[in-house]
Amino acid sequence: MSLRSPAERPADANGDAPYGLVGRAQQLQQITALLGPGKVDGRALLLSGEPGVGKSALLGEVAEVMAATGARVLSAAGVRSEAELAYAGLHQLLFPLSDRFEHLPDPYREALRGALGFGGDPVPDRTLVADSVLFLLRRAAAGRPVLIVVDDLAWLDRASSTVLDFVARRPAGDRIGFLAAARTGTGTFFERAGLPEYELPPLDHRAATELVGAHFPELAVRVRDRVLAQAQGNPLALLELPTALSGPQRGALADLPAVLPLSPRLRTLYTPQVSSLPAASRRLLLLLALDGTGDLGVLGTDSADSGTPKALAAGEADRLITVDATNCRVAFRHPLIRAAVIETSTLTERCRAHRSLAEIRAEEPERRAWHLGEATLVPDERVAALLETAGRGLARRGDAAGAVTALTRAAELSPRPEDRARRLTEAAYLEAHATGELRAAAELLGGARKAAPDLTGSLRTATTAALVLLNSGNGDVETAHRLLVDAVETGTHGYDAGDDTLVEAMHTLFLVCWCGGRADLWDRFETVLRRLKSTPPLSLSACSKTLADPARTGVAGLRELDSLLAGLPDGEDPGRIVHATMATVAPDRLAQVRDVSWHVVRQGRRGGPVRQYIRALMNLCLYDFLTGRWEAAGTLADEGLRICEEHRHRFLSWYFHYIQALLAAVHGRFEESRALADRITQWAVPRGVLAAVACAGHARVLASLGEGDYESAHHHAVAVSPAGRLASHVPHAMWACMDLVEAAVRTGRTAEAEVHVRAVRESGIASFSPRLALLVEGSAALVPPDDQAPERFEQALAVPGVEDWPFDLARIRLAYGEHLRRMRSITEARAQLDAAAQAFERLGARPWADRAAGELRATGRSRTRATRDSVTLTAQELEIAHLAASGLTNKQIGERLHLSPRTVGSHLYQLFPKLGIASRAALRDALAALPQGR
Repeated sequence: MSLRSPAERPADANGDAPYGLVGRAQQLQQITALLGPGKVDGRALLLSGEPGVGKSALLGEVAEVMAATGARVLSAAGVRSEAELAYAGLHQLLFPLSDRFEHLPDPYREALRGALGFGGDPVPDRTLVADSVLFLLRRAAAGRPVLIVVDDLAWLDRASSTVLDFVARRPAGDRIGFLAAARTGTGTFFERAGLPEYELPPLDHRAATELVGAHFPELAVRVRDRVLAQAQGNPLALLELPTALSGPQRGALADLPAVLPLSPRLRTLYTPQVSSLPAASRRLLLLLALDGTGDLGVLGTDSADSGTPKALAAGEADRLITVDATNCRVAFRHPLIRAAVIETSTLTERCRAHRSLAEIRAEEPERRAWHLGEATLVPDERVAALLETAGRGLARRGDAAGAVTALTRAAELSPRPEDRARRLTEAAYLEAHATGELRAAAELLGGARKAAPDLTGSLRTATTAALVLLNSGNGDVETAHRLLVDAVETGTHGYDAGDDTLVEAMHTLFLVCWCGGRADLWDRFETVLRRLKSTPPLSLSACSKTLADPARTGVAGLRELDSLLAGLPDGEDPGRIVHATMATVAPDRLAQVRDVSWHVVRQGRRGGPVRQYIRALMNLCLYDFLTGRWEAAGTLADEGLRICEEHRHRFLSWYFHYIQALLAAVHGRFEESRALADRITQWAVPRGVLAAVACAGHARVLASLGEGDYESAHHHAVAVSPAGRLASHVPHAMWACMDLVEAAVRTGRTAEAEVHVRAVRESGIASFSPRLALLVEGSAALVPPDDQAPERFEQALAVPGVEDWPFDLARIRLAYGEHLRRMRSITEARAQLDAAAQAFERLGARPWADRAAGELRATGRSRTRATRDSVTLTAQELEIAHLAASGLTNKQIGERLHLSPRTVGSHLYQLFPKLGIASRAALRDALAALPQGR
């Protein structure tokens, strides 16, 4: 055994190839701890495991660790061809110590020389050889501990096994350790009873994914998941199964068989056991392997045959299957054995088995169609039609991958080119919209074009082509928009609002228009929308009002949005959920769809629709950022980027970079934020993705404000939307309104700030969402005259639900505190500044926290962290707090205490920071934690 690094060690004959120790840290630690690093102290361990599970790799790693801590490692490996050669294993093991033989007492020296073929007694007594070996090892261990490492114990010759069994069971304390490995369930000449044994488990899912990803980064996610499922954590299988696939299959550009083929090395390991079975056993196992359900009933009339139990028993005896006679179930011990059963069969045998299964599954149309498709080798329209029907049924139930496979096979069996093209187009459409495998969609679309060029102008073709184009790396919004609009306007759908394909095309067109961010793109969308017969789907009509140009049409779409959310599906249809949630983005209603969005994300993590998964992540990222859950927003943004890269849906990666740029800005990492914004812009401008350009501008504004560079902030803000108006079809024009006003005021552009405040007030966006109302009122408070500022700030703070937007609220409190300090209202200024500083600190908005702390120092008070013991509330504040904690509204509290709702709100927002909380929901616990008498 070589003791080089795992990456350098060659594969052994068993297939336990040490490709690098991934996911074995726990086992390595446990084994080295048992042996005792640098000590060994007479300890022994047998390591067992399935073929390919990584026993050799782990042995080698343990040996390296032990050698590094001072032990001398002596190694040997059983070899099938040497299993009959006496003392062949002992020769490997002791050869490094052969120079010590001359210093042994004569009987021991001669016994060893004879056993190992160096001369001496040609047939030494086995007991004497064992004593001689132990004596030699004890001599060697006097200088430093000795660890004996034996791999493939099953193939070690009988004589060596007997001697090593004697050595392994000697009394403890000799500083001689013993570590050996053998396959689970195999016999050996070595007596295993009485020695501790450790069964090496398969790799867990995380480690298996890491191993495959490191060696096959080009593997499509869907293919990787198939490899993971069939390998079940077996490292050798994880590294060998992909090598048996073609290049197109690895990239999900060609269909995979129901059971992945075995590589030559895996065949060497797994097929001999199958090949040695009787023909009757192989025939029954093939039926079970091709059926894949574990149902013994598929053996049909054979199951009643008196020979069937015997045939199954042969497979069970060889540990290939397990049979549950009570429940009529059978399971292959490992998926690789199932694959080996199929590998050892002939094409004729497989076709015959599939035909038998089709007859047995006659009452299950989809299974019957599948087996007929596998048994048919020439074009057959009857079978193709059955597969097409089966594929559509699978698609309706959400099994898009199964539907694609069925439709693709149907296309292969289609005699007429137009039928082949139609079926390939449908498969491509499902790949693009459901599975998310865009490269496979492009390949299928190419096949459809070759089969029947006249059919390539269909709506499904255009929708699929648009998605492929956008994610191709060089695709642009203009071309994708033209493809979709042309296909819609020339289609045969009759503008029927009930046509699912038309509606999905419209949703894709909506996404393209949103990304494009131009009025002329939206004009074509609106024209098509108006042509729809009957009522357009709410998801389309509501989105067109609330997200296309929300500054002008958003308020008019709120009623439709309410109806849409009232009928939102409970999570069964990710597409409908994502389409609906798009309408909640601009009016800040994402909280209402957070749970269903998480449902889509969890589906995506389990292999659900990729496009919907990504878009749900986009919504959740934004929601978490706006509501102050910044750590969660960053985690989801990282996940979004990873999924975009893994599935090659890179077109929407910019949105997750946008979230990262915002987070970098608010945390004070300004250079990082600007670099991300530049990256977005450089990618977006050539492709016409103006929505991304606006997002990058928003991040630049925020970074400049945080840095105190108000001139740059103004420059970037007016690039998003010019002063005095809200840019058409740019939702960020609303979100950046206060940024522009603040930058204008701080750079002496007061008139510009006033004009912009007037524009945002007249637009009515304050009625669109509470957050926008907060920003509009905050913007108004920033502009002269100063004597009206307190009232305007109070109006901003009194907006219902402002605590849901902690960063925006804290910015307004900071501005309010700065104004009050300038007006010499020191006590009131401190309250606002202290509240702002606490909020910024909780969020981690370091630049703004420092600014608030500086303003506090200017009032003559330093910022200190409050503790519960130091909280002091006035009698009125305490009464208001208890009433609010009981669930009363500000209006109800005001009626009881003869105060205005605004005054009640002001008291609450001042006492929240004192209690260290951010919302009413935390009042009850905060009050309970106060010392008595407070």
